[in-house]
Amino acid sequence: MNLYIIRHGQTAWNKEEVFRGTRDIPLNEVGLKEADALGTYLRDTPFDAIYTSPLSRATQTADAVAGTAHVTPVIEPNLMDLNFGTWQGMPHEKVRKKFPDLYKTWILFPEKAQFPEGESLRDVGSRVDTLLKRLLEKHPNQTVALFSHRVVCKVILCRLLGLGLDHFWQIQQSTACLNRFHYHKGTWFCDLINSQCHLESLKGRTTVDF
Repeated sequence: MNLYIIRHGQTAWNKEEVFRGTRDIPLNEVGLKEADALGTYLRDTPFDAIYTSPLSRATQTADAVAGTAHVTPVIEPNLMDLNFGTWQGMPHEKVRKKFPDLYKTWILFPEKAQFPEGESLRDVGSRVDTLLKRLLEKHPNQTVALFSHRVVCKVILCRLLGLGLDHFWQIQQSTACLNRFHYHKGTWFCDLINSQCHLESLKGRTTVDF
């Protein structure tokens, strides 16, 4: 299998550093341009299947690629963003001040953070494991794209690289970045991580991993 893992394009809350989670925030103007650039860059890639998180920022990005690939995206709940619980909708600095202990855990020991009324990275990891197993069974020797979110993409990459979730922060994922792996004889091999070459010509774009 060839597996593309793609983070959605920019939203206003990415730019303003507001925690999104399961809140449905659409792409902003820059994000729409990023999605179009992805579609152009991947237009000749022979995708057999495209799966996307149900949140609009992911579906909008997936649709831009699906339109050029002529494949209908499938909504996949396991690609939903991490539920940040009470942090959702709050700016980064406000979270840091209001939840100092949990924030410290999130930054230093992300694998141990449990968000009030939300999830943990372990919860996302369980979702990802279920999805990857199903994809390998359903799409042998095919090319598949997944459209998801920063946290989920990082967890997927940790799984494919054989890393524990304590390595979460060592993996960068900018908006509309592209990751590619291939599976051969029981092993995942990395081809690309956080590639943004398709976005270099866009004006007004930042590469903040938030």
